[in-house]
Amino acid sequence: MKITLKVWRQKNAQDSGRLETYTVSEVEPDMSFLEMMDVLNQQLIKDKKDPVAFDHDCREGICGMCSMVINGHPHGHIKATTTCQLHMRSFKDGDTIVVEPWRAKAFPVIKDLAVDRSAFDKIIQAGGFVSVNTGSAPEANSVPVPQDMAEKAMDAAECIGCGACVAACKNSSAMLFLSAKVSHMALLPQGQPERKKRVISMMKAHDEAGFGSCTNTEACEAYCPKGISITNIARLNREFLSAALSSEQPV
Repeated sequence: MKITLKVWRQKNAQDSGRLETYTVSEVEPDMSFLEMMDVLNQQLIKDKKDPVAFDHDCREGICGMCSMVINGHPHGHIKATTTCQLHMRSFKDGDTIVVEPWRAKAFPVIKDLAVDRSAFDKIIQAGGFVSVNTGSAPEANSVPVPQDMAEKAMDAAECIGCGACVAACKNSSAMLFLSAKVSHMALLPQGQPERKKRVISMMKAHDEAGFGSCTNTEACEAYCPKGISITNIARLNREFLSAALSSEQPV
């Protein structure tokens, strides 16, 4: 296969950036998209040019690092697939592919396709954890959890924090990510003691980071590689309203 790439190149957050065109030959259909990018970078290094910076780690669809907008689609056009699991057989010989970084105020570009997603870390640091010392792991059946609640919590816990929801949202909202983290612990017994404090603190961190508001376009769910449901956003809103009404501190 022979592919034409239009890749976003940007030195840093202050640089205006631009699209540069490259041709990659001898692309194998079974290559992942990231492997194809590796071939491009090898070609650039051989030509004594600066390779394209992009995020990657596990390359198994687990870590959420592979953040690219491919032909206008976060992670590409295949539903429920991360960039590293997108294979070149889903494209045609001679195709032109436009590759861009996540676009969001809260995700400033570090270089080329790599963006700073530390805003997600700040949301987690604000309350995405259980701080109570529970000691050693309890016996499995000592803390009964209804099956439906356990399944909903596990579904929410599948969020890998990649940021595709932010890139897909016209408002650059991170509500799907936030709601998944809040739902995960709000549904389980271990998360109950800090339930109200957690949602208020995490919502505040979300807004302070510069993420937008949710207007229910459902683009986040459509492009989430793990299929996180927007029903979690509805649960987040209920959790926040309940916590705000009972809080003694201004929200």
